Amino acid sequence: MAAKIYRPAKTAMQSGKAKTHLWVLEFDQEQPRRIDPILGYTSSGDMKQQLRLTFESQEQAEAYAKREGIEYRVIQPKDPNRQIVSYTDNFRFSRTQPWTH
Repeated sequence: MAAKIYRPAKTAMQSGKAKTHLWVLEFDQEQPRRIDPILGYTSSGDMKQQLRLTFESQEQAEAYAKREGIEYRVIQPKDPNRQIVSYTDNFRFSRTQPWTH
């Protein structure tokens, strides 16, 4: 039984950073998923895939995994590469391409 510990990224549907400060422990897939021949649903007998544990810090998540004997790996978060651009930069004289409507 293995798991991964990570901090989720901000979703595209929100502008804020809600729930991105929490750390998540998710279990890896132990059994392959099957397609039901009658209804066509995808199902699995692996109940641990439905668990998603949240922690306030990475250390708490690691301590839980060690205490419960769970083999884990930590995925460090990546900081987004952002350029700070203001609206007035559209009209800057030294702009490389001319601004048009």
